[in-house]
Amino acid sequence: MPPGLNDDQHPLAERFRSFIRDSSFSCIGAKSALAKGQLRIVVARDIRSAWDDLRILPELLDLVQSYRADRLLFQSFVVLFEQPDQLDEHEFEEHLWDRVQSLSDKDDWMGKDYDARVSPDPASPHFSLSFGGEAFFVVGLHPGASRIARRFERPALVFNLHDQFEQLREQGLYDRLRTTILDRDLNLNGTQNPMLSRFGENSEARQYSGRAVGSDWQCPFSGRQAAPAQSTSGDLEDA
Repeated sequence: MPPGLNDDQHPLAERFRSFIRDSSFSCIGAKSALAKGQLRIVVARDIRSAWDDLRILPELLDLVQSYRADRLLFQSFVVLFEQPDQLDEHEFEEHLWDRVQSLSDKDDWMGKDYDARVSPDPASPHFSLSFGGEAFFVVGLHPGASRIARRFERPALVFNLHDQFEQLREQGLYDRLRTTILDRDLNLNGTQNPMLSRFGENSEARQYSGRAVGSDWQCPFSGRQAAPAQSTSGDLEDA
């Protein structure tokens, strides 16, 4: 990053905001986060490297603290990676799980509990990641994505708080918003995303990278110890 330039001012961050604003982008939640000024962005060097992990995790934990102080809807945290500019879907999936495993291990080392409302077992239908004691759903984007809404010029990881989905359910907004996202994605791609399912039906780990995976797919995330999952939260992922 050029000297004196913060992450929000980085050209890649501005191009990502333009990507979200585009009328063809299907995720209404991300558009709302941007419009409300609640889309946090960190620009990192390379998704294949742990170089920026110790800068990324504190930003995630700060989001958790802010959210617990004021549970405003439509808050997202985005990590944009400057490199590489080309990855196929298998390569991106591998590096996505390397990064979230590294972040999870550091969260564990810092003594942060796993959110007891979700499971740390990626084979469980109640699986979710946890940072700072709050469950997160991750949406991966990259240039080689097969789904158009996931196709950004550089690798990116979008972290969304699961508790926001609970809020949307409580307010009766979840199903309507989810239907809108699915309809927009169907119109954009011409086919329905085969990986989508509601929380509690299949492990959401299958959705993170955006790659269509078979029933024999095994998630490389090693998990952590936590209390049994009791969540009924839903998914509001970017299709």
